[in-house]
Amino acid sequence: MTELPLVIIDVQRGGPSTGLPTKTEQSDLLQAMFGRNGEATVAIVAPSTPADCFNMAIEASRIALKYMVPVMYLSDGYIANGSEPWKIPEPDNIPEFKPEFATEKNKNGNGEFDPYTRDENLSRPWALPGTPGLEHRLGGLEKANITGNVSYDPQNHEFMVRLRAQKVKNIEHDIPDLKVEGDEDADLLVIGWGGTYGAITEAVNKVRKNGKKAAQVHFRYLNPLPKNTVEVLKKYKKILCPELNLGQFSKIIKSEFSVDIIPFNKIQGLPFKSSEIEDKIESILGGK
Repeated sequence: MTELPLVIIDVQRGGPSTGLPTKTEQSDLLQAMFGRNGEATVAIVAPSTPADCFNMAIEASRIALKYMVPVMYLSDGYIANGSEPWKIPEPDNIPEFKPEFATEKNKNGNGEFDPYTRDENLSRPWALPGTPGLEHRLGGLEKANITGNVSYDPQNHEFMVRLRAQKVKNIEHDIPDLKVEGDEDADLLVIGWGGTYGAITEAVNKVRKNGKKAAQVHFRYLNPLPKNTVEVLKKYKKILCPELNLGQFSKIIKSEFSVDIIPFNKIQGLPFKSSEIEDKIESILGGK
């Protein structure tokens, strides 16, 4: 995929007592989305099945390298302990992505390297440490646009904050649209993200076999959301969102798109049973 040395850091956060409850829940979405200082936006992806973990790990790496932005990869214990048939891909069939490294051409007319120039993706040039003539400042202090000098200018700070947010927003043009499964003319849409995909899919399929109309969409890209999100959501009279938390994704969708969401939350350290979601759908549609 890419000819770069890779360091993987696996930080495992323990929960209360055994730690199992939080590992099997979707309890970290708001922390991933907002848990930083200074309005520092990051991209967020979430695999939906055990096999999808492979695909989304590659996708997270592609986004990180192309847009030069941190990517949060949200999986959960339920997916990790699950299994499904998966065909091992041929290495040659895995898309290759090559980062553009800074060179002498990235120097300005004065022969100096400007580390904060940006390409069409708003990505900065990647200068390998130790490259002569491409030295620049790193660290947490706010930098001036283009030059990368430490800046305390208020207008520059706001400009850089908005620029970083726009860079992540631009990723929406480089990810697939939401795909509706089920009945597009249904009154109820079930939305989910991460490891709830299997239970939601089985529940929706059972409801449809019982003669009711229902549809679902599953989010694998959480920041930014797919660009057709509002178009899909506005088609349905009722939206149900099963989550293994107190409604974190529901809060994001409500605030972003001003749509009504029926939250369905479970925080017992256990995944949803498809029958639980099926009963909830039936109760909303008037079947139970």
